[in-house]
Amino acid sequence: MTKRIVAFRRLKPHHLEQLRNHFHVDYFDTLEGPDDPAFREALRNAHGLLGASLPITPELLDDAPHLEAISSISVGVDNYPVEELTRRNILLCHTPDVLTETTADTGFLLIMASARRAVELANMVKQGQWTSGIGESHFGTDVHGKTLGMVGFGRIGQAIARRGALGFGMSVLYTHASPKPALEAELGATHCEFETLLEQADFVCVNVPLTAETTGLMDAAVFKRMKSSAILINIARGKVVDEEALIEALSSGEIHAAGLDVFAQEPLPGDSPLTRMDNVVTLPHIGSATHETREAMAQRAIDNVIAALEGRRPPSPYNDVTPRG
Repeated sequence: MTKRIVAFRRLKPHHLEQLRNHFHVDYFDTLEGPDDPAFREALRNAHGLLGASLPITPELLDDAPHLEAISSISVGVDNYPVEELTRRNILLCHTPDVLTETTADTGFLLIMASARRAVELANMVKQGQWTSGIGESHFGTDVHGKTLGMVGFGRIGQAIARRGALGFGMSVLYTHASPKPALEAELGATHCEFETLLEQADFVCVNVPLTAETTGLMDAAVFKRMKSSAILINIARGKVVDEEALIEALSSGEIHAAGLDVFAQEPLPGDSPLTRMDNVVTLPHIGSATHETREAMAQRAIDNVIAALEGRRPPSPYNDVTPRG
């Protein structure tokens, strides 16, 4: 019997061909949401799901009685009910590693752009407002030699810290992670309490996954503990930050600036105060958005689902479920 998968993310022709060499594929390249009748009908016979950015609920799983594996084209798994999938013996796979360096590049881009006011000043030039020499009112702040505080110290956090420590001579503090002696030796990093990091870091870079415990982690109390000169960087998930509290902290001068690639609501509404603040750099969730990395992510997801549905251990499983084959 040829197994069936439902793919709900736009894929390149060679990726679709690869999948069709192994499975019957129901392909939804412009899926608007989970209630699409054709999508729900396809789920009823699906052994595998492949895609991203679609919340998978227990109700959806009820419509997929034959489902064996989900392969997400992402490293984050906040769109998936992991415990429920494990209870139902459904293997969840993701795409770590292949996007680490590219996402770290984005994180450090936000550090540089927010510190040196790059977007604000570039817009000044484009709008014809550069009419005299640059004075103190346009100065930014140094990055080299400053203290980089990492809230979360997984693969991406470590890659950002390497850029800071080895490339810019930054001191690195980290929290919300177990102690990592080898990295401490390599980077001169220091494991510390969250409150200590907030009080000492010049850049507070958020890298934790979105969970019940981290939702709203960066709130008004956190911003009060940060330096008034500090800059917040968020490349994790938007809901880790209390956006209303962040807007207030930025407006009042409680913290200096922010660089954000993720938001509580995406796309970010055009009427959000964040879009009008000169001390905020906003990017449209581009962490892994390069041709090379998105190609690698799609390929890893395809390798995952093929292995899982053939009964082999996939390259990047997330939960502890044995492939059924």
